[in-house]
Amino acid sequence: QVQLVESGGGLVQAGGSLGLSCAASGSTFSIIRMGWYRQAPGKQRELVATISSGGTTSYADSVKGRFTISRDNGKASVFLQMNSLKPEDTAVYYCNADTLDWGSKFVYWGQGTQVTVSS
Repeated sequence: QVQLVESGGGLVQAGGSLGLSCAASGSTFSIIRMGWYRQAPGKQRELVATISSGGTTSYADSVKGRFTISRDNGKASVFLQMNSLKPEDTAVYYCNADTLDWGSKFVYWGQGTQVTVSS
């Protein structure tokens, strides 16, 4: 079992910056990938960015060049630096962890943190 606790988020004007943090606890040795997803009102949850235990990153096209994901393996934490924010970035942001344990894959989610970008 892995528990994820997010922090950060809030209200910012368009063009501003925010940072999100996510701390994992529990069976963190089994984590193979961590990432961030977001869900805007009336929309499906979508991938924002992911980072593997080896440091390989992946970004949604909509955030490339503006968002940066990073990870502290020693502290089982993942961060998302969001720059040049746009109103369409407004959503609840969820931390995600994929684990591999005894050959089975599991997916864990944080409780979500609200990011609101005003125009």
